[in-house]
Amino acid sequence: MSTETALRAAIEKFTHWRAVFAGWQLGTRAQQDPECQAVRDHRELTMLLRAEVNALTRLLIDHQSITVAEFQQALLDEIQYLDADYEQKFPGMRSSAEGIVYDLPTAAETMRHWRP
Repeated sequence: MSTETALRAAIEKFTHWRAVFAGWQLGTRAQQDPECQAVRDHRELTMLLRAEVNALTRLLIDHQSITVAEFQQALLDEIQYLDADYEQKFPGMRSSAEGIVYDLPTAAETMRHWRP
């Protein structure tokens, strides 16, 4: 699998976390809820920006110049790192290619105190 293909799959998997962040911020909402859509969109952009900036910063420090292939690999590394970090932040949840996988009852306990 090429780095570009692996990166695309990692991005698609990683951005499923936007739904968890929206639920954490707003509580359970219908997917069509405009406020929830806005939060999901914002979280996705912020998550990807964080991974891109981390990757770019690392390369600039290490090499002082970059190639497309170096950037793609660094971004893939950062996305995989942040994906694992979110698993730690939200016990009982993990991303997959299909969406967020909830391991009950751990995930239920994690979400229990999100909203009063």
